[in-house]
Amino acid sequence: MAYELDKKLVIGVSSRALFDMSMENDIFERQGVEAYCKYQVAHENEPLKPGPGFSLIRSLLAINQLPGQEGRVEVIIMSRNSADTSLRVFNSIGHYNLNITRAALVSGAQLAQYLNAFKTDLFLSAYEDDVLEAIRSGVAAGIIYSDGVHHYETDNKHGSELIRIAFDGDAVLFSDESEQIYQKDGLEAFEENERENAKDPLKQGPFAKLLKTISDLQKEFPPDEVPIRTALVTSRSAPAHERVIRTLRAWNVRIDEAFFLGGVSKRDVLEAFGAQIFFDDQAVHTDRASEVVPSARVPVG
Repeated sequence: MAYELDKKLVIGVSSRALFDMSMENDIFERQGVEAYCKYQVAHENEPLKPGPGFSLIRSLLAINQLPGQEGRVEVIIMSRNSADTSLRVFNSIGHYNLNITRAALVSGAQLAQYLNAFKTDLFLSAYEDDVLEAIRSGVAAGIIYSDGVHHYETDNKHGSELIRIAFDGDAVLFSDESEQIYQKDGLEAFEENERENAKDPLKQGPFAKLLKTISDLQKEFPPDEVPIRTALVTSRSAPAHERVIRTLRAWNVRIDEAFFLGGVSKRDVLEAFGAQIFFDDQAVHTDRASEVVPSARVPVG
């Protein structure tokens, strides 16, 4: 019988998102692909250090150890590397005892065309072109900050690792229609539009489907045993908060914590929340957030 991915939470992660490959990427950028390949083969028995997405991926895989959740999360290495140069990545996966057995290794080709074939719910990569194409293919995707903070520690709750994921609102969970009004006509016009449309749910953004998938998974656990905790961290404030709340209610999704910051920096709130990943469409927010939590920019709008 074929191995089905439809009812799983499928995460596609690039090797640079999972491991710290800053030195290897520098070799690639400065000396070219041949030098990079030779280096990887020569060091294939030397484990790579954990990268910006390591803590998140390790914690998500831990869900598979919970009763009734065996095989619920599938992590797939999706890389522009060739099979030959990826042996070091697989050796590193084994070194850290990560249960990752599947891969798409495309030797420099575009990855986006394979994301839907693998039923991918989230794609993390350091390559902007791949992430852009993923978004256009309808897959939630973010450009992870490979030079940002790397968190390896996790919290333990009832024997499982608590996962904390934070999302921006407009252009991430929701469409960017309201954001466009703000950019074009200013804050007053934005707030007036949100007041007038407070009872009309916002359209879905690129991460709406992922949030719904996570919310469905959360509902399978008793309230005090849910392994994933989510947060909305948005620059919106009253009166623009009502439409957001009604939208989430209309979608029947769960958000554990919501922060309507009204222009206050997101950095300190995200650090206090302890996000293992934060998704935002604006570099002004992800640049600062990446100093304290792993962050990924969503290139939309």
